[in-house]
Amino acid sequence: MPLKKSNPDFILIIVTLSLLTIGLIMVYSASAIWANYKFDDSFYFAKRQLLFAGIGVIGMFFIMNVDYWTWRTWAKLLLIFCFALLVLVLIPGIGMERNGSRSWIGVGAFSIQPSEFIKLAMIAFLAKFLSENQKYITTIKKGLAPSLALVFLAFGMIMLQPDLGTGTVMLGTCIIMIFISGARIAHFAFLGIMGVAGFVGLILSAPYRMDRITSFMDPWKDPLGTGFQIIQSLYAIGPGGLFGLGLGQSRQKFFYLPEPQTDFIFAILAEELGFIGGTLVLLLFALLLWRGIRIALGAPDLYGSFLAVGIISMIAIQVMINIGVVTGLMPVTGITLPFLSYGGSSLTLMLFAVGVLLNVSRYSRI
Repeated sequence: MPLKKSNPDFILIIVTLSLLTIGLIMVYSASAIWANYKFDDSFYFAKRQLLFAGIGVIGMFFIMNVDYWTWRTWAKLLLIFCFALLVLVLIPGIGMERNGSRSWIGVGAFSIQPSEFIKLAMIAFLAKFLSENQKYITTIKKGLAPSLALVFLAFGMIMLQPDLGTGTVMLGTCIIMIFISGARIAHFAFLGIMGVAGFVGLILSAPYRMDRITSFMDPWKDPLGTGFQIIQSLYAIGPGGLFGLGLGQSRQKFFYLPEPQTDFIFAILAEELGFIGGTLVLLLFALLLWRGIRIALGAPDLYGSFLAVGIISMIAIQVMINIGVVTGLMPVTGITLPFLSYGGSSLTLMLFAVGVLLNVSRYSRI
């Protein structure tokens, strides 16, 4: 264990704060009309997002100074606590239902989404398990099976809400971590076949998921129903052109694109800031991914490497899914865009995760 700390990754801090600043501006721009209509306060969503951003940034800088080995010590308890929250959210009267999913627990005037926080708890615990049992990862009984059993248990509990999008991000993140740890390709090929079969079963078991698939393939088949969001998103992106219509000048936020400040905020950004603005955001995410990979490669031990890989994989998967949905390349999943979309649980979780990554960077050899 290294004794000397260096400065945290300055580039990662700048990129994160840049994305957060863009997000705060776009949340206000995208939500002002809707917020003024519903709450008679055009700053309603922006103020709440600013509050969570403040909490998240304070938490990020605090966690940046907490040695990441601390999370290995507390990983088991954190995971148990998050599992308990997943149970509580399913209890009527405790869990809050929105848009058909019981995914939130009310806390005063706010709400938290336990499925967001179990992603980070699972990364911390799986990093601990893989670093301590890497020599067994090529075996099924002692390596692969125990880790996957825990991952699929968490995935199953998230699906009871149901929340396929968050479950997919968590599952994908954990699979990448297990693969990086040295699991056999043959085992993953078999798991891939089983996974595809499982996802097909999940899609067929719920009519609304099947509707999302069919609307993704041909949204104009049901333009006022299942294809409505995708079509309105494309109507926002298309007119943006190279330089956009101008900040605050979106047309689709005038009650065409439902709740544009959440999952589809990138569509409003592309409409107002154009191809240039959208490309800048994607480049910032690419830079964040690069810094995360460097930190993982330079970490002083396996736990730090797996922890960094898990965090950067979680962010990357979520970005790819969200952008894919907004541009019509993937079915609608309800996944937020990290640092940009409105949502307290998602925003604070991402900033806390970056705080952990920054602490690993303080010991990185690269």
